[in-house]
Amino acid sequence: MNAIRESRCSRRSVPRRLRSHGPRAPAPPRPPEHALSGYEDYARRLTGTGILTDLWVDGAPRFRQAPVLLSAAQRDALYAAAEAVTEAHHQLAMRCAVEPALLDRLALSPFQRLMWTSAAPRWHGIARADVFLTAEGPQVCELNSDTPSGQAEAVLGGALACADHPGHADLNEDLGPRFCQLVARLTEHETGHAPRRVGILYPTEMTEDLSLVLLYQRWFAAQGWEVRTGSPYNLQALPGGRAGLFGEPCDVFVRHYKTDWWGERLPVWNSDPGYPDEAPLARALDVLLSASLRGRAAVVNPFGAVLTQNKRALALLWEERDRLPAHTQTNLARYLPYTARLEAAPLEELRREQDRWVLKSDYGCEGDEVVIGRDTSPGDWEAALRLAIPTRWVAQRYFEAQGELPGESTNYGVYLIAGQASGLFIRQQAGRTDTHAQSAPALLLPRDHEPG
Repeated sequence: MNAIRESRCSRRSVPRRLRSHGPRAPAPPRPPEHALSGYEDYARRLTGTGILTDLWVDGAPRFRQAPVLLSAAQRDALYAAAEAVTEAHHQLAMRCAVEPALLDRLALSPFQRLMWTSAAPRWHGIARADVFLTAEGPQVCELNSDTPSGQAEAVLGGALACADHPGHADLNEDLGPRFCQLVARLTEHETGHAPRRVGILYPTEMTEDLSLVLLYQRWFAAQGWEVRTGSPYNLQALPGGRAGLFGEPCDVFVRHYKTDWWGERLPVWNSDPGYPDEAPLARALDVLLSASLRGRAAVVNPFGAVLTQNKRALALLWEERDRLPAHTQTNLARYLPYTARLEAAPLEELRREQDRWVLKSDYGCEGDEVVIGRDTSPGDWEAALRLAIPTRWVAQRYFEAQGELPGESTNYGVYLIAGQASGLFIRQQAGRTDTHAQSAPALLLPRDHEPG
Protein backbone atom coordinates (compact mmCIF):
# COMPACT_ATOMS: atom_id res chain seq x y z
CA MET A 1 0.00 0.00 0.00
CA ASN A 2 2.79 2.41 0.92
CA ALA A 3 4.56 1.79 -2.36
CA ILE A 4 1.44 2.88 -4.21
CA ARG A 5 0.81 5.90 -2.04
CA GLU A 6 4.43 7.02 -2.19
CA SER A 7 4.04 7.34 -5.97
CA ARG A 8 2.33 10.70 -5.36
CA CYS A 9 5.81 12.21 -5.35
CA SER A 10 6.34 11.61 -9.05
CA ARG A 11 5.96 14.59 -11.35
CA ARG A 12 2.57 15.33 -12.82
CA SER A 13 2.15 14.45 -16.47
CA VAL A 14 2.15 16.76 -19.46
CA PRO A 15 -1.00 16.61 -21.63
CA ARG A 16 -0.62 14.19 -24.52
CA ARG A 17 -1.12 17.01 -27.05
CA LEU A 18 1.82 18.96 -25.63
CA ARG A 19 3.87 15.87 -24.89
CA SER A 20 3.65 14.74 -28.52
CA HIS A 21 4.08 18.03 -30.32
CA GLY A 22 5.50 20.48 -27.81
CA PRO A 23 9.06 21.76 -27.75
CA ARG A 24 11.58 19.37 -26.26
CA ALA A 25 14.53 20.55 -24.23
CA PRO A 26 17.72 19.83 -26.18
CA ALA A 27 20.05 17.24 -24.72
CA PRO A 28 22.89 18.93 -22.87
CA PRO A 29 26.04 18.99 -25.01
CA ARG A 30 28.86 16.80 -23.83
CA PRO A 31 31.64 18.96 -22.39
CA PRO A 32 35.13 18.73 -23.90
CA GLU A 33 37.38 16.07 -22.39
CA HIS A 34 39.70 18.59 -20.71
CA ALA A 35 36.70 20.21 -19.03
CA LEU A 36 35.47 16.81 -17.87
CA SER A 37 38.87 16.05 -16.42
CA GLY A 38 38.84 19.26 -14.42
CA TYR A 39 35.29 18.67 -13.33
CA GLU A 40 36.08 15.18 -12.11
CA ASP A 41 38.68 16.64 -9.76
CA TYR A 42 36.14 19.14 -8.49
CA ALA A 43 33.50 16.41 -8.20
CA ARG A 44 35.82 14.40 -5.95
CA ARG A 45 36.10 17.38 -3.63
CA LEU A 46 32.32 17.73 -3.51
CA THR A 47 31.76 14.05 -2.79
CA GLY A 48 34.41 14.35 -0.08
CA THR A 49 31.93 16.42 1.91
CA GLY A 50 30.00 13.20 2.59
CA ILE A 51 26.74 14.86 1.54
CA LEU A 52 26.72 15.49 -2.21
CA THR A 53 26.85 12.43 -4.44
CA ASP A 54 24.73 13.20 -7.53
CA LEU A 55 27.16 15.38 -9.48
CA TRP A 56 25.92 14.65 -13.02
CA VAL A 57 22.60 15.08 -14.82
CA ASP A 58 22.04 13.27 -18.13
CA GLY A 59 25.77 12.87 -18.56
CA ALA A 60 26.60 16.55 -18.03
CA PRO A 61 28.12 18.24 -14.95
CA ARG A 62 25.56 19.46 -12.43
CA PHE A 63 27.94 22.02 -10.91
CA ARG A 64 30.14 24.85 -12.10
CA GLN A 65 33.40 25.40 -10.32
CA ALA A 66 33.77 29.06 -11.32
CA PRO A 67 31.93 31.23 -8.78
CA VAL A 68 29.57 34.07 -9.53
CA LEU A 69 31.23 37.13 -8.00
CA LEU A 70 28.88 39.78 -6.68
CA SER A 71 29.55 43.25 -5.38
CA ALA A 72 27.84 44.39 -2.19
CA ALA A 73 25.54 46.59 -4.27
CA GLN A 74 24.52 43.67 -6.50
CA ARG A 75 23.87 41.45 -3.49
CA ASP A 76 21.84 44.16 -1.80
CA ALA A 77 19.68 44.67 -4.91
CA LEU A 78 18.88 40.95 -5.12
CA TYR A 79 18.19 40.76 -1.39
CA ALA A 80 15.96 43.84 -1.43
CA ALA A 81 13.77 42.36 -4.18
CA ALA A 82 13.44 39.03 -2.39
CA GLU A 83 12.64 40.60 0.99
CA ALA A 84 10.08 42.95 -0.54
CA VAL A 85 8.15 40.13 -2.24
CA THR A 86 8.35 38.00 0.90
CA GLU A 87 6.92 40.84 2.97
CA ALA A 88 4.10 41.20 0.44
CA HIS A 89 3.27 37.50 0.84
CA HIS A 90 3.15 37.94 4.60
CA GLN A 91 0.75 40.85 4.27
CA LEU A 92 -1.43 38.72 2.00
CA ALA A 93 -1.39 35.86 4.51
CA MET A 94 -2.44 38.22 7.31
CA ARG A 95 -5.28 39.54 5.16
CA CYS A 96 -6.47 36.05 4.25
CA ALA A 97 -6.51 35.12 7.93
CA VAL A 98 -9.06 37.85 8.71
CA GLU A 99 -10.91 37.65 5.36
CA PRO A 100 -11.47 33.93 4.65
CA ALA A 101 -13.51 34.81 1.55
CA LEU A 102 -10.22 35.60 -0.21
CA LEU A 103 -9.41 31.90 -0.13
CA ASP A 104 -12.09 31.29 -2.75
CA ARG A 105 -9.89 32.96 -5.35
CA LEU A 106 -7.05 30.58 -4.54
CA ALA A 107 -9.28 27.54 -5.18
CA LEU A 108 -7.82 25.61 -2.26
CA SER A 109 -9.09 22.07 -1.85
CA PRO A 110 -10.81 21.08 1.43
CA PHE A 111 -7.65 19.58 2.91
CA GLN A 112 -5.56 22.52 1.74
CA ARG A 113 -8.00 24.80 3.55
CA LEU A 114 -7.61 22.58 6.61
CA MET A 115 -3.84 22.99 6.49
CA TRP A 116 -4.15 26.75 6.14
CA THR A 117 -6.74 27.09 8.90
CA SER A 118 -4.70 24.97 11.31
CA ALA A 119 -1.69 27.27 11.00
CA ALA A 120 -3.01 30.68 9.86
CA PRO A 121 -1.50 33.17 9.61
CA ARG A 122 1.79 31.31 10.19
CA TRP A 123 3.44 30.24 6.94
CA HIS A 124 7.08 31.27 6.96
CA GLY A 125 10.30 29.83 8.24
CA ILE A 126 12.68 29.38 5.33
CA ALA A 127 11.91 30.32 1.73
CA ARG A 128 13.70 30.85 -1.57
CA ALA A 129 12.76 33.68 -3.91
CA ASP A 130 13.74 33.06 -7.53
CA VAL A 131 15.16 36.39 -8.68
CA PHE A 132 16.30 37.24 -12.20
CA LEU A 133 18.13 40.31 -13.46
CA THR A 134 16.54 42.16 -16.37
CA ALA A 135 17.20 45.42 -18.18
CA GLU A 136 14.59 46.98 -15.87
CA GLY A 137 16.11 45.56 -12.68
CA PRO A 138 15.48 42.46 -10.51
CA GLN A 139 12.28 40.48 -11.07
CA VAL A 140 10.96 37.80 -8.69
CA CYS A 141 9.05 35.20 -10.71
CA GLU A 142 7.93 33.22 -7.64
CA LEU A 143 8.51 32.55 -3.95
CA ASN A 144 9.24 28.96 -2.94
CA SER A 145 7.89 29.12 0.59
CA ASP A 146 6.88 25.49 1.16
CA THR A 147 9.88 23.17 0.83
CA PRO A 148 12.70 25.24 -0.71
CA SER A 149 15.67 23.18 -1.87
CA GLY A 150 19.25 23.62 -3.08
CA GLN A 151 20.80 24.34 0.31
CA ALA A 152 23.41 21.59 0.05
CA GLU A 153 24.54 22.70 -3.40
CA ALA A 154 24.70 26.35 -2.35
CA VAL A 155 26.45 25.86 0.99
CA LEU A 156 28.97 23.17 0.08
CA GLY A 157 29.80 24.63 -3.33
CA GLY A 158 30.25 28.04 -1.77
CA ALA A 159 32.60 26.72 0.92
CA LEU A 160 34.87 25.13 -1.67
CA ALA A 161 34.84 28.28 -3.81
CA CYS A 162 35.68 30.42 -0.81
CA ALA A 163 38.67 28.21 -0.03
CA ASP A 164 39.84 28.63 -3.64
CA HIS A 165 39.38 32.42 -3.62
CA PRO A 166 40.99 33.90 -0.48
CA GLY A 167 39.63 37.28 0.49
CA HIS A 168 36.18 36.65 -0.96
CA ALA A 169 33.22 36.12 1.39
CA ASP A 170 30.97 33.08 1.24
CA LEU A 171 27.39 34.38 0.96
CA ASN A 172 26.01 31.17 2.47
CA GLU A 173 28.23 30.71 5.49
CA ASP A 174 25.52 31.91 7.91
CA LEU A 175 22.64 29.96 6.35
CA GLY A 176 23.00 26.92 8.63
CA PRO A 177 23.32 28.80 11.95
CA ARG A 178 20.42 31.09 11.07
CA PHE A 179 18.18 28.18 10.12
CA CYS A 180 18.99 26.30 13.34
CA GLN A 181 18.28 29.45 15.35
CA LEU A 182 14.91 29.73 13.58
CA VAL A 183 14.04 26.10 14.35
CA ALA A 184 14.99 26.60 18.01
CA ARG A 185 12.97 29.77 18.41
CA LEU A 186 9.87 28.40 16.70
CA THR A 187 10.04 25.25 18.83
CA GLU A 188 10.35 27.27 22.04
CA HIS A 189 7.45 29.48 20.96
CA GLU A 190 5.17 26.57 20.06
CA THR A 191 6.07 24.05 22.79
CA GLY A 192 7.60 26.13 25.59
CA HIS A 193 11.00 24.42 25.50
CA ALA A 194 14.05 24.12 23.29
CA PRO A 195 14.20 21.23 20.80
CA ARG A 196 15.80 18.02 21.99
CA ARG A 197 14.76 15.75 19.14
CA VAL A 198 14.08 16.89 15.56
CA GLY A 199 12.10 14.88 13.03
CA ILE A 200 12.81 15.48 9.34
CA LEU A 201 9.89 14.52 7.09
CA TYR A 202 10.70 13.96 3.43
CA PRO A 203 9.75 11.65 0.52
CA THR A 204 12.06 8.80 1.45
CA GLU A 205 11.73 7.02 -1.91
CA MET A 206 13.17 10.04 -3.78
CA THR A 207 16.90 10.69 -3.86
CA GLU A 208 17.04 14.20 -5.33
CA ASP A 209 16.79 15.97 -1.96
CA LEU A 210 18.69 13.44 0.13
CA SER A 211 21.70 15.76 0.23
CA LEU A 212 19.51 18.47 1.80
CA VAL A 213 18.32 16.02 4.45
CA LEU A 214 21.90 14.98 5.21
CA LEU A 215 22.93 18.63 5.49
CA TYR A 216 20.06 19.32 7.90
CA GLN A 217 21.08 16.30 9.95
CA ARG A 218 24.63 17.65 10.21
CA TRP A 219 23.43 21.13 11.17
CA PHE A 220 21.05 19.85 13.85
CA ALA A 221 23.53 17.35 15.28
CA ALA A 222 26.03 20.21 15.69
CA GLN A 223 23.43 21.87 17.97
CA GLY A 224 23.35 18.76 20.16
CA TRP A 225 19.87 17.73 18.98
CA GLU A 226 18.86 14.16 18.24
CA VAL A 227 17.62 13.70 14.68
CA ARG A 228 15.13 11.21 13.29
CA THR A 229 14.10 10.98 9.64
CA GLY A 230 11.12 9.45 7.87
CA SER A 231 8.14 10.09 5.64
CA PRO A 232 4.59 11.07 6.67
CA TYR A 233 3.76 7.35 6.57
CA ASN A 234 6.11 6.84 9.51
CA LEU A 235 4.34 9.36 11.78
CA GLN A 236 2.71 7.99 14.90
CA ALA A 237 0.43 9.47 17.56
CA LEU A 238 2.03 9.01 20.98
CA PRO A 239 0.78 9.41 24.55
CA GLY A 240 0.34 12.92 25.87
CA GLY A 241 -0.78 14.31 22.53
CA ARG A 242 2.69 14.02 21.04
CA ALA A 243 3.76 12.93 17.57
CA GLY A 244 6.76 10.83 16.71
CA LEU A 245 8.69 8.96 14.07
CA PHE A 246 9.07 5.21 14.53
CA GLY A 247 7.74 5.50 18.08
CA GLU A 248 10.11 8.28 19.21
CA PRO A 249 8.52 11.64 20.10
CA CYS A 250 9.89 14.73 18.36
CA ASP A 251 9.73 18.32 19.59
CA VAL A 252 9.79 19.78 16.09
CA PHE A 253 9.21 18.40 12.61
CA VAL A 254 11.13 19.97 9.74
CA ARG A 255 8.78 19.37 6.85
CA HIS A 256 10.41 18.77 3.49
CA TYR A 257 7.28 17.11 2.10
CA LYS A 258 5.18 19.41 -0.06
CA THR A 259 1.80 20.60 1.18
CA ASP A 260 0.14 19.68 -2.11
CA TRP A 261 1.35 16.09 -1.56
CA TRP A 262 -0.30 15.99 1.89
CA GLY A 263 -3.66 17.03 0.43
CA GLU A 264 -5.84 15.78 -2.39
CA ARG A 265 -3.98 14.94 -5.60
CA LEU A 266 -5.96 16.48 -8.42
CA PRO A 267 -5.02 16.94 -12.10
CA VAL A 268 -4.25 20.33 -13.58
CA TRP A 269 -5.12 19.36 -17.19
CA ASN A 270 -8.60 18.44 -18.43
CA SER A 271 -7.05 15.62 -20.44
CA ASP A 272 -5.40 13.89 -17.48
CA PRO A 273 -7.08 10.80 -15.99
CA GLY A 274 -6.11 11.73 -12.44
CA TYR A 275 -3.94 9.99 -9.86
CA PRO A 276 -4.24 6.46 -8.52
CA ASP A 277 -3.52 7.89 -5.06
CA GLU A 278 -5.63 11.06 -5.09
CA ALA A 279 -6.80 10.79 -1.44
CA PRO A 280 -5.15 13.10 1.11
CA LEU A 281 -2.78 11.80 3.79
CA ALA A 282 -5.56 12.15 6.36
CA ARG A 283 -4.05 9.95 9.07
CA ALA A 284 -0.61 11.55 8.93
CA LEU A 285 -2.13 15.03 8.88
CA ASP A 286 -4.28 14.18 11.89
CA VAL A 287 -1.23 13.04 13.85
CA LEU A 288 0.86 16.08 13.05
CA LEU A 289 -1.81 18.77 13.17
CA SER A 290 -3.19 17.43 16.46
CA ALA A 291 0.23 17.60 18.11
CA SER A 292 0.84 21.06 16.66
CA LEU A 293 -2.52 22.49 17.77
CA ARG A 294 -1.97 21.11 21.29
CA GLY A 295 1.42 22.82 21.49
CA ARG A 296 3.18 19.45 21.69
CA ALA A 297 5.21 19.85 18.50
CA ALA A 298 6.31 22.61 16.15
CA VAL A 299 6.26 22.31 12.36
CA VAL A 300 8.76 24.10 10.10
CA ASN A 301 7.67 25.33 7.62
CA PRO A 302 4.18 25.73 9.06
CA PHE A 303 1.37 24.21 7.01
CA GLY A 304 0.18 27.76 6.26
CA ALA A 305 2.74 27.67 3.44
CA VAL A 306 0.05 25.91 1.42
CA LEU A 307 -1.34 29.40 0.74
CA THR A 308 1.84 31.30 -0.08
CA GLN A 309 3.29 28.47 -2.19
CA ASN A 310 0.20 28.54 -4.39
CA LYS A 311 1.13 30.67 -7.43
CA ARG A 312 -2.42 31.98 -7.52
CA ALA A 313 -1.32 33.99 -4.48
CA LEU A 314 0.84 36.01 -6.91
CA ALA A 315 -2.32 36.92 -8.81
CA LEU A 316 -4.16 37.68 -5.57
CA LEU A 317 -1.39 40.10 -4.61
CA TRP A 318 -2.01 42.01 -7.83
CA GLU A 319 -5.79 41.90 -7.36
CA GLU A 320 -5.53 43.17 -3.78
CA ARG A 321 -2.63 45.59 -4.29
CA ASP A 322 -4.78 48.72 -3.77
CA ARG A 323 -5.60 47.49 -0.28
CA LEU A 324 -1.96 46.92 0.66
CA PRO A 325 0.42 49.52 2.12
CA ALA A 326 1.76 52.10 -0.32
CA HIS A 327 5.34 50.79 -0.14
CA THR A 328 4.10 47.28 -0.94
CA GLN A 329 2.21 48.55 -3.98
CA THR A 330 5.44 50.16 -5.16
CA ASN A 331 7.41 46.95 -4.55
CA LEU A 332 4.90 44.80 -6.43
CA ALA A 333 5.08 47.07 -9.47
CA ARG A 334 8.87 47.07 -9.27
CA TYR A 335 9.69 43.43 -8.57
CA LEU A 336 6.76 41.11 -9.35
CA PRO A 337 5.68 40.50 -12.97
CA TYR A 338 1.97 41.07 -13.50
CA THR A 339 0.14 37.83 -12.74
CA ALA A 340 -3.53 36.93 -13.23
CA ARG A 341 -5.65 33.90 -12.37
CA LEU A 342 -6.23 32.07 -15.63
CA GLU A 343 -10.03 32.20 -15.32
CA ALA A 344 -9.77 35.99 -14.90
CA ALA A 345 -7.05 36.55 -17.52
CA PRO A 346 -7.78 38.19 -20.89
CA LEU A 347 -7.87 35.05 -23.05
CA GLU A 348 -7.96 36.90 -26.36
CA GLU A 349 -4.90 38.86 -25.32
CA LEU A 350 -3.17 35.62 -24.30
CA ARG A 351 -3.83 34.26 -27.79
CA ARG A 352 -2.95 37.49 -29.61
CA GLU A 353 0.18 38.27 -27.58
CA GLN A 354 1.42 34.77 -26.93
CA ASP A 355 5.06 35.84 -26.70
CA ARG A 356 4.30 38.11 -23.73
CA TRP A 357 2.86 35.44 -21.45
CA VAL A 358 3.86 32.42 -19.38
CA LEU A 359 1.40 29.88 -17.96
CA LYS A 360 2.14 28.32 -14.56
CA SER A 361 0.19 25.77 -12.54
CA ASP A 362 -0.59 26.44 -8.90
CA TYR A 363 1.94 24.04 -7.36
CA GLY A 364 4.26 23.13 -10.23
CA CYS A 365 7.99 23.32 -9.48
CA GLU A 366 11.45 23.10 -11.05
CA GLY A 367 10.14 24.20 -14.44
CA ASP A 368 7.42 21.53 -14.39
CA GLU A 369 3.98 22.67 -15.59
CA VAL A 370 5.32 25.90 -17.06
CA VAL A 371 4.36 26.86 -20.62
CA ILE A 372 6.35 29.78 -22.05
CA GLY A 373 4.51 31.43 -24.91
CA ARG A 374 7.52 32.40 -26.98
CA ASP A 375 8.99 28.89 -26.70
CA THR A 376 5.76 27.15 -27.72
CA SER A 377 4.19 26.64 -31.14
CA PRO A 378 0.84 28.42 -31.71
CA GLY A 379 -0.93 25.05 -31.85
CA ASP A 380 0.52 23.88 -28.55
CA TRP A 381 -0.19 27.25 -26.93
CA GLU A 382 -3.81 26.99 -27.98
CA ALA A 383 -3.90 23.41 -26.68
CA ALA A 384 -2.51 24.55 -23.32
CA LEU A 385 -5.16 27.26 -23.01
CA ARG A 386 -7.87 24.76 -23.88
CA LEU A 387 -6.69 21.88 -21.68
CA ALA A 388 -5.57 23.80 -18.59
CA ILE A 389 -8.09 23.68 -15.74
CA PRO A 390 -8.45 27.45 -15.23
CA THR A 391 -8.72 27.35 -11.42
CA ARG A 392 -5.34 25.61 -11.23
CA TRP A 393 -3.33 28.09 -13.32
CA VAL A 394 -2.05 31.65 -13.59
CA ALA A 395 -0.81 33.71 -16.51
CA GLN A 396 2.29 35.78 -15.80
CA ARG A 397 3.96 38.46 -17.90
CA TYR A 398 7.12 37.23 -19.60
CA PHE A 399 10.37 39.04 -18.88
CA GLU A 400 13.74 38.68 -20.59
CA ALA A 401 16.25 37.41 -18.03
CA GLN A 402 19.91 38.23 -18.23
CA GLY A 403 22.69 35.75 -17.55
CA GLU A 404 26.30 35.73 -16.50
CA LEU A 405 27.17 34.36 -19.96
CA PRO A 406 25.64 35.23 -23.37
CA GLY A 407 22.61 33.12 -24.23
CA GLU A 408 22.11 31.97 -20.66
CA SER A 409 19.78 32.91 -17.85
CA THR A 410 20.83 33.03 -14.21
CA ASN A 411 18.41 32.23 -11.42
CA TYR A 412 19.51 33.98 -8.24
CA GLY A 413 17.66 31.95 -5.62
CA VAL A 414 17.70 34.15 -2.51
CA TYR A 415 17.17 32.24 0.73
CA LEU A 416 15.10 34.01 3.34
CA ILE A 417 14.89 33.06 7.00
CA ALA A 418 12.21 34.79 9.04
CA GLY A 419 11.92 37.29 6.19
CA GLN A 420 15.61 38.18 6.10
CA ALA A 421 17.78 37.37 3.07
CA SER A 422 20.40 34.87 4.24
CA GLY A 423 22.11 33.33 1.21
CA LEU A 424 22.05 32.52 -2.50
CA PHE A 425 21.50 29.41 -4.61
CA ILE A 426 22.62 30.27 -8.14
CA ARG A 427 21.61 28.17 -11.15
CA GLN A 428 22.67 28.83 -14.74
CA GLN A 429 21.38 27.42 -18.00
CA ALA A 430 20.71 28.22 -21.63
CA GLY A 431 17.05 29.18 -21.79
CA ARG A 432 14.84 28.82 -18.74
CA THR A 433 16.26 27.12 -15.66
CA ASP A 434 14.94 23.65 -14.90
CA THR A 435 16.32 20.35 -13.60
CA HIS A 436 19.23 20.58 -16.07
CA ALA A 437 20.48 23.89 -14.68
CA GLN A 438 23.98 23.94 -13.24
CA SER A 439 24.66 25.16 -9.71
CA ALA A 440 27.33 27.83 -9.31
CA PRO A 441 28.92 29.10 -6.08
CA ALA A 442 28.12 32.63 -4.92
CA LEU A 443 30.91 34.79 -3.47
CA LEU A 444 31.07 38.40 -2.38
CA LEU A 445 33.87 40.47 -3.90
CA PRO A 446 36.39 42.02 -1.54
CA ARG A 447 35.64 45.68 -1.07
CA ASP A 448 38.82 46.76 -2.87
CA HIS A 449 37.83 44.64 -5.89
CA GLU A 450 34.37 46.11 -6.31
CA PRO A 451 33.69 48.19 -9.44
CA GLY A 452 33.88 51.92 -9.01
